[in-house]
Amino acid sequence: MRKSHPIRRVVLATAATVSGVVLLLSLKPASDSSAEAAGAAPQQTAAAQESPQGGSAAAGSGTVDGNVVQTEYGNVQVRLTVGNGKITKADAVQAPKGGTSDQKTALSVPKLNQEAVAAQSAQIDSVSGATYTSTGYKKSLQSAIDKMKASAGASKSGGSSSSGGSSGASGSGSSQASGGAAQARTVTGKLVKTDYGPVQVRVTVSNGKITKADAVQAPTGGLSDQKTAQAVPKLNQEAVAAGSAQIDSVSGATYTSTGYKQSLQSALDQAGG
Repeated sequence: MRKSHPIRRVVLATAATVSGVVLLLSLKPASDSSAEAAGAAPQQTAAAQESPQGGSAAAGSGTVDGNVVQTEYGNVQVRLTVGNGKITKADAVQAPKGGTSDQKTALSVPKLNQEAVAAQSAQIDSVSGATYTSTGYKKSLQSAIDKMKASAGASKSGGSSSSGGSSGASGSGSSQASGGAAQARTVTGKLVKTDYGPVQVRVTVSNGKITKADAVQAPTGGLSDQKTAQAVPKLNQEAVAAGSAQIDSVSGATYTSTGYKQSLQSALDQAGG
């Protein structure tokens, strides 16, 4: 009986060792799989964080500057901020200043900005006591809106031309032709010399009509500054209204008016109008 005790001890020790090894082997895969699962979770989180960044980058806006409009008290120019085809903000980057003009500008421009955004057009009311500034603002605003629409139209026509190309060459050519016809054309008339300085007119023509007229050159210096400031805005308005160079001269600015009409006529001749 005494000789059998050491054998039993060896058997028990061996059995205990085998059991321990088996237990360790069974625990190792579980720990590895849990570690892999823990490692996969941060990767999904990182991917989820990239998605919002892509969304914010896709949303964008642009700015459009209207034409500079001369008034009797100074220049007016409007800048629009556009998002998704709508006016989200309007600013007057140029406005009359000096003397009482500072007060009138401070009073009228914020109201005009608000109305432009609310109306989404240049069909807004003038501010009482700031008629010239309001008129100049609306003209510059309209030119900015025209540019905004022209840009949107060009983008759409470009997209339709691309899609038309896949269906046939003739369809693509038709889309391009219609897109080109819808775009406005700017033509500058010849330089006309007068006794008080050169006059040169630039017109924007769309669908055979004058949509805008500007005097890019006009007499300056001395009394000419005052006469030009009084005459040119009226001549610009009449040119657009008449659609031709058959407009009345401005009293007190005969030379400027004559030169304006001659340059206007040459611009229309170039435009084929």
